[in-house]
Amino acid sequence: MSPFSAASPSPRARRTALDLGAFVTASPSSFHAAREGARRLAAAGFTELRETQAWDAANVAGDRYVLRDGSLIAWSAPAGADTATPLRIVGSHTDSPALKVKPDPRYGAEGLTQVAVEIYGGPLLNSWLDRELRLAGRLALADGSTVLVDTPGLLRVPQLAVHLDRAVNKDGLHLDPQRHMQPIIGFAGLDVLEVLAHHAGVRCGEIVGMDVVTADAQAPALFGADEEFLASGRLDNLSSVHAEVEALLAVAGGAREATATGPAPIAMMVANDHEEVGSATRSGAAGPFLEDVLVRVHAALGGTEATRRQVLASSLVLSADAGHAAHPNYPERHDPVTRPRLGEGPMLKINAQQRYATDAVGIATFVAACEKAGVPHQHFVSNNAMPCGSTIGPITATRLGMTTIDVGITLLSMHSAREMCATADPLLLQQACAAFLRG
Repeated sequence: MSPFSAASPSPRARRTALDLGAFVTASPSSFHAAREGARRLAAAGFTELRETQAWDAANVAGDRYVLRDGSLIAWSAPAGADTATPLRIVGSHTDSPALKVKPDPRYGAEGLTQVAVEIYGGPLLNSWLDRELRLAGRLALADGSTVLVDTPGLLRVPQLAVHLDRAVNKDGLHLDPQRHMQPIIGFAGLDVLEVLAHHAGVRCGEIVGMDVVTADAQAPALFGADEEFLASGRLDNLSSVHAEVEALLAVAGGAREATATGPAPIAMMVANDHEEVGSATRSGAAGPFLEDVLVRVHAALGGTEATRRQVLASSLVLSADAGHAAHPNYPERHDPVTRPRLGEGPMLKINAQQRYATDAVGIATFVAACEKAGVPHQHFVSNNAMPCGSTIGPITATRLGMTTIDVGITLLSMHSAREMCATADPLLLQQACAAFLRG
């Protein structure tokens, strides 16, 4: 028992939080996150399917996964799955706000080499100052192949000293995204492409294109008097990607009984890219990836468009994306009644403007899954004067017509280069996702 708290994280919760930290470290970009999820699935016996190969009943059966760019879909089909088998899907996204390297990264002044970047998503810009940053992502080569690249902490965006901005603590910090956010990587004369080529193990002349972003180089860590909290980059939304991968692994391979309303479902996860910039890409939730996979799996089982639509009508989606905990220093920014807190389990995200897809039927479904798993749950609604963001949930519901529920763990410092959650919450989300997938 902790000398400081009667509610210290359990050993299992600590292990899960540390494993989430390891997942984040291995996943500095969306491409790395999709492949780290695939690596874990393959190690547990899942088999990769390629979109370019023919799919039939034999190769969609059992435990499978498909990669598309920075996105991953995987599923575990129970024995005897057929054209009437419904689906339980947990969805998330692999990308996070960052600085993205421009096609021509050459930049610099005052005898220093900088990396030309643009802003990806909606980061808290000040949080990217005065910290070491990694470069990570995908390089396209002249022969048509691609390779992943991941560097150690090579970059830094230095803040202007207070001596040169005497009003900063009174008037606030004002950052121009073009002038003030270009990170330093070395002295003048350094070739950024040479650095990327070196860390990717290719020749500089082979690189013809890149999708490369920055990531915090500091390792995730537990902190607090009793290590009650986890500090890490990319918790929005790798906290959900990690939870759904581990939940699918927990469900796969075991006997699943029929539910009260029908056969055991096909358990599926989807981790989409590009949520932070609107999802309207071939690997984003507004793109065709999930629908492509659903159509092909159902057709391989012998279904028709009519039977597929019938199955989708009986299927459910859990959109898992981190949300805001009530902030102790800014209590007025939150709803005065609904106060989601760190460490009190996943929250149901509800919005009257349908920025979240949750409805009453979805609430009942998720509450039942939490109760089955013995997991506490809470609610999130926005302060009426503070419009909320959105998720892949409404997009997925609109594209496919399935009942969709928006949930997620609570965070503070969301969209910072280094966010925080309660150590207990990643395990609670994972357990709730597993109960949901089991049906």
